[in-house]
Amino acid sequence: MAQHETTTVALSLGELGIKNDCKVFHNLTYEQLADHEKQYNEGSFVANGTFAVDTGKFTGRSPKDKFIVKQEPSQDNVWWGSINQPTTAEVFDVLYAKAAKHFSSVDRMYVFDGHCGVNEKSRLNVRIVTELAWQHHFVTNMFIRPEFSNVAENFMADFTVINACNIVDEDWEAHGLNSEVFVIFNIEKHMAIIGGTFYGGEMKKGIFSMMNYYLPLNGVMAMHASANIGKAGDTAIFFGLSGTGKTTLSADPKRELIGDDEHGWDNEGVFNFEGGCYAKTIDLSKENEPDIFNAIQPNAMLENVWIDTNNEPDYFNSSKTENGRVSYPIYHIPHHQPNSRGNHPNAVIFLTCDAYGVLPPVSKLSAGQAQYHFLSGYTAKVAGTERGITEPQATFSTCFGAAFMTLHPTKYADLLKTKLQQHNTDVYLINTGWTGGVYGVGKRMKLPFTRNCVDAVLDGSINEASFVKDPLFGFEIPTTVKGVPSEILNPKDSWTDKAAFNETALKLAKSFKENFKQFILPGNDLSVYGPNV
Repeated sequence: MAQHETTTVALSLGELGIKNDCKVFHNLTYEQLADHEKQYNEGSFVANGTFAVDTGKFTGRSPKDKFIVKQEPSQDNVWWGSINQPTTAEVFDVLYAKAAKHFSSVDRMYVFDGHCGVNEKSRLNVRIVTELAWQHHFVTNMFIRPEFSNVAENFMADFTVINACNIVDEDWEAHGLNSEVFVIFNIEKHMAIIGGTFYGGEMKKGIFSMMNYYLPLNGVMAMHASANIGKAGDTAIFFGLSGTGKTTLSADPKRELIGDDEHGWDNEGVFNFEGGCYAKTIDLSKENEPDIFNAIQPNAMLENVWIDTNNEPDYFNSSKTENGRVSYPIYHIPHHQPNSRGNHPNAVIFLTCDAYGVLPPVSKLSAGQAQYHFLSGYTAKVAGTERGITEPQATFSTCFGAAFMTLHPTKYADLLKTKLQQHNTDVYLINTGWTGGVYGVGKRMKLPFTRNCVDAVLDGSINEASFVKDPLFGFEIPTTVKGVPSEILNPKDSWTDKAAFNETALKLAKSFKENFKQFILPGNDLSVYGPNV
């Protein structure tokens, strides 16, 4: 087996408390990774040669087990609460020692040295220590893979993750944790430890949470968003929660993909944090998502996807989980932007899937409204049952990614406002959800209509239309968009029962108002940019 083998001494792992003369595999190639995954029977290879793995009991992140050490000076910056839960330095030290002891006894380990962020001025040098080859494969896909010449003995990690997935915290109650699983960040020590969960996304989103801490403090906007760029250099950013169309709409054959999930916006423009993509596979088909479907090839890695008796992935079988995933290097997308960079954006698009059917397919936001809707982070979920009871439920996730926001949301909103004003960037709210009625009465917005709305924003033709102000929400609605029926542009026109529309719109507006109370600060009341209730 071809190996890129080194020693713990060469990688200075002794400084991490790991004292072991076992084999340490450093920045393996994809060919070497496949050899290891096969030799150690860590998963299986499907018919086309793509590696597939099961992550065991946990097929998603464990947000209730995420903690940050509360200590000076970082404690004054962190947005403490149910998302960023506090723990002590003593608890971290106990569990870190346990993780280091575990790695001091294993017969092999894997070390990835690479980067998060393509911009050298603001990127994090990350070191990720894992026990399993497939986890090394995952981070090789997701982070930026440097040339070996750039990572040698003198590599200096800005942040280190020790993934001791095989150990648990038996004393979790005494430690004030929520279970035996732990994902703990120590900002002062620039380290994180993971225990009790094998799920790969903990490493990806953990580093993203740290980018969301460090970058905004230095004036760089960190965003849970996708981005693409046109032939003329016109750049667009797409914010949106899961299921709103962020990945689908940013994958445009007329434009190059900068990235699908995590980006920064600094004085030079937009840049990707990652070297790969992490896409959901549920109901994936070649017809609907050709880019993602075709990206599933050797070097990609399937996670928690059902494999049928013919050794083919079955994306319509959710027996394991609804959260089946594939990670792959971004170059598996044929029309990706080679440098993973873009200019300052011409347009920022907020995506929402409104199951109430009262938001227009596209509307233009003022600078104040942009801050308001960014802080709100609205979409809607449909709570279905076997009997078909379908009452839409408003969901608010601030900054379109509350789970990963380490600072107070207003820090990101203020940065966004500054960037939008500096670069005269227009902001639009696009509804990919329902029209003509609530879920169960109306119809899902047709994808071609949504794409035509996006095209009108990106080519600027939407500015040729006249606009009318929505009396309740206050945003501007275009009266014409090429390729979109005029009767759906203003949502009230698409409802046959106007009284029901008014009642439903008011219900949603009140949900916005109630949710936004948490963001009203003395001398800075952005609620004036919300619904007129």
